[in-house]
Amino acid sequence: MKRIFALWRVVAGQDLRLLWFAIRHEQRPAWLLPALAGLALFAVEPLNFAVPVLGAVDEFVLVPLVLHGMVKMLPVHVLEGFARAYAGRMRRRT
Repeated sequence: MKRIFALWRVVAGQDLRLLWFAIRHEQRPAWLLPALAGLALFAVEPLNFAVPVLGAVDEFVLVPLVLHGMVKMLPVHVLEGFARAYAGRMRRRT
């Protein structure tokens, strides 16, 4: 179970950082905000609380896959902007 949490944190964490950057980007795609709102509603749907096993499958499998799919659909200029911004942060930390 620890491996699943670690994998989710690494894979989804990077995707979440990138999507957070994309939301704030001035040239974000029009589909991004509605898609993220739909994903947030899906993640907190009542079925997660009624059937805990299915909720765990949602949270640890489907949500990260959809997040990664959204990242793959982002335009190149948003990805390049994130790479520049993230590279600058990494240089400041070291």
